[in-house]
Amino acid sequence: MAYEIKMLDLIDIELESSFLVLARNMGIRTRVKTWGYLILGRDSEPILVDTGASHPEIMETLGMTGIVTKEMTLRRQLGLHGVKINDVRWILHTHHHIDHAGQDSQFAMRQTVVTNRRELEYSASGIMGGQYPAEYVKHHIDRLHKPGALRLLDLELSGPDEIAPGIVCEAAGGHTEGSMNILVETAEGTACICGDVIYDIQNQVIDPIYQVLDYEPQSTGNQGTSKRQERAAIKKALNSGTFLLPIHDYPARIENQRVVSRFVGDSVPGPEIPVEHRTVSETRKMGLGAAEFRLPPAP
Repeated sequence: MAYEIKMLDLIDIELESSFLVLARNMGIRTRVKTWGYLILGRDSEPILVDTGASHPEIMETLGMTGIVTKEMTLRRQLGLHGVKINDVRWILHTHHHIDHAGQDSQFAMRQTVVTNRRELEYSASGIMGGQYPAEYVKHHIDRLHKPGALRLLDLELSGPDEIAPGIVCEAAGGHTEGSMNILVETAEGTACICGDVIYDIQNQVIDPIYQVLDYEPQSTGNQGTSKRQERAAIKKALNSGTFLLPIHDYPARIENQRVVSRFVGDSVPGPEIPVEHRTVSETRKMGLGAAEFRLPPAP
């Protein structure tokens, strides 16, 4: 089955830059998108990946600023694709952080949340403090006791799990101990929705800051695993399909671990613009560096 993936614009976040890419622009604030992804198939019920933050003000608990316009509500974003809240059958989570699982309470207990069991355990452990708000954790614990409201995967033990035809969940191996990638078959190849394993494709992968090894990605400034685990997780995501879909950056097309183009619409597959990706040795030889990725101006 071939699916189409729609990008839902749920919240913008202003935060310190080095939170996204370790040691980059320390002390300087930047603004990033936060996407949810709507998976649509001709013969399947709508599937939602991540639900954003519960409300913009909650980001202040982490020293960040949340921005939500009237167009960025979950109901409005779903409606742009002809989908209502009650139409969504499955809610999948890359992980449960403050900006990823905040609107689960909008979904009835008959609508199933699918997540990795380790992520639920990790969220309730207190290890990352306010990144897992109490109300999010409590909502998921409540779902444990409602028939059919929660489906728990054991990906680090079971291996990849095909939860629907053409949709496979796999342990991500980075960011948080329970993060998972969601692999979706599209008409043009496999899309890997990788959560926050990668925040910034340009500065972590295309032109990784402070790296001298070829194909060595730069770490984020926010991980609950070791740097080696995080970098391995980035490499795993780059090897997991044709398309790479992070939550806080625009998607990319991948060939042999290289980013070859970026998406500029609201769908995957969809319109793309090419990107030149050089290894460190190529950049040194040519005396050039990669430019920042920017969307073209609206027509």
